Amino acid sequence: MWSQVYNPTGSAVLSTVIAAAPVVVLLGLIAFAKMQAHLAALITLVVALTVAIVVFTMPASMAFEASFLGGLTGLFPIGWIILNVIFLYRLTVENGSFKVLQDSIAGITPDRRLQLLLVAFSFGAFFEGAAGFGTPVAVTGAILMGLGFSPLAASGLSLIANTAPVAYGALGTPIVTLAAVTGLDAFQLGAMAGRQLPFFSLLVPFWLICAFAGWRGMMQIWPAILVCGVSFAIPQFLVSNYHGPWLVDVVAALVSMGCLVAFLKVWKPDTVWTSPALRHHDISAPDARPSSVGAAATPPRFQHHDTGEVIRAWVPWIILCVFVFIWGTQTFKDIVNPLFFPKFPIEGLHNMVQKVPPVVAKPLAEAAVFNFNILTMTGTGIFLAAIVSGFVMGYGPGRLIRAYGETLWVVRYSLITIAAMLALGTLTRYSGVDATLGLAFAGTGVLFPFFSALLGWLGVALTGSDTASNVLFGGLQKITAEQLGLSPTLMAATNSSGGVMGKMIDAQSIVVASTATGWFGHEGEILKYVFWHSIVLACLVGGLVMLQAYVPPFTAMVVGG
Repeated sequence: MWSQVYNPTGSAVLSTVIAAAPVVVLLGLIAFAKMQAHLAALITLVVALTVAIVVFTMPASMAFEASFLGGLTGLFPIGWIILNVIFLYRLTVENGSFKVLQDSIAGITPDRRLQLLLVAFSFGAFFEGAAGFGTPVAVTGAILMGLGFSPLAASGLSLIANTAPVAYGALGTPIVTLAAVTGLDAFQLGAMAGRQLPFFSLLVPFWLICAFAGWRGMMQIWPAILVCGVSFAIPQFLVSNYHGPWLVDVVAALVSMGCLVAFLKVWKPDTVWTSPALRHHDISAPDARPSSVGAAATPPRFQHHDTGEVIRAWVPWIILCVFVFIWGTQTFKDIVNPLFFPKFPIEGLHNMVQKVPPVVAKPLAEAAVFNFNILTMTGTGIFLAAIVSGFVMGYGPGRLIRAYGETLWVVRYSLITIAAMLALGTLTRYSGVDATLGLAFAGTGVLFPFFSALLGWLGVALTGSDTASNVLFGGLQKITAEQLGLSPTLMAATNSSGGVMGKMIDAQSIVVASTATGWFGHEGEILKYVFWHSIVLACLVGGLVMLQAYVPPFTAMVVGG
């Protein structure tokens, strides 16, 4: 058994700098060298292997096995979700029903800002709550592209919108997992996050529209933004505090969509914003001349369709919602998993890596098992939804098979990237490199509540998942809180709440966005667009947590003491 080493150089500063090297290399290659994401991910994986083996003394065999496990996890379930969502999207485009769907959304409102609220925030939150793991960005990015948004706008804005709901994604999986790794109560953790995130559920819709249309464009539709945010934030608080973490996003998203659509029936903006490009020069927009970016006095034309045609166009997405929701329930998993739930321990790695204090209270062996629960993976539900929808739309078996092969070819580089990114994140976890970075945050003393949010942000940026970030740093948050006399429930929940703001910059999400919008090779532009949004929002979470930790009356919001 190999025990992790958190300060291999004898200098905490030097060890932290070396531990950060893979992250710095990855961001540099994608954002500044403008290297294709799959190549950048593979190069960074080599750098991470070198750091883990040479500096952090991880046995080479274990390092390669950890990378292999991460690669498998990247393909199943993440890559499996993306492949099948894009498959369904391409079927609807080829069939023509996607054009009808986009016309029906334009029929609700031709204003691009209001379409963003409806699709990227509210509809995306439903898919986050039902499935998570990249599904909302894949679906909303594709829909926004169909509505005519530029690739940068569709990608970046989908990522910004997919923040506040993330902590309760996949029917509360991040919170439930956080409870499992910390030993804290899941209801209390969910309730604590539910006293942090509603502030951002109200803020993010304003932030989203401001990022797209600027301050003036945002202020022109502030009543609709307020309705959208409040109708999401209030159910988010109520369900998380009085029911539990499981149905928070699903209920809040449905309420938000319903309230926004009802409000738009009685309220219209004075100025209709018709440009799909971002307010600043948008290099990805084919019509991004300065004169085309801004407000227009008249709405764009869209084709009117009869009710039956619109219903048929929405049927594939309704089928998708039904399958995704069923696949996300624990009851379904409990029934189906025993039928086929093979577990593959990674020989030579499983229970052979030991976490040690101060990252954990006492030495703990790390399991390394690949759970190939293919029947209950969300991607399988999406695949079946796509097949059923394909038959409903009139496709034959032969065409569906050919279309699936075509989709696989289109997303091949994205699958490689996702596998390499998850290999990198898993290697980081098993080598202890992530813990070295985490300990640097934990050493901030009285400022720890602020940096606690940034620690969660870092965890999601590294792993691509709020769930994985909670596994990574949840225990460290609890231990540090106890050492500093802070509430363990507050700090552990903050890991999840702060983590949601890292979702928009993790490489996995950016690849999902570029794949959904067909904007391959431009991951660097997407990253540069969303990066500062991510940083500032994470710092705002940290500021709120500082108030909850030290300043009355905010301290009264803390659950569990």
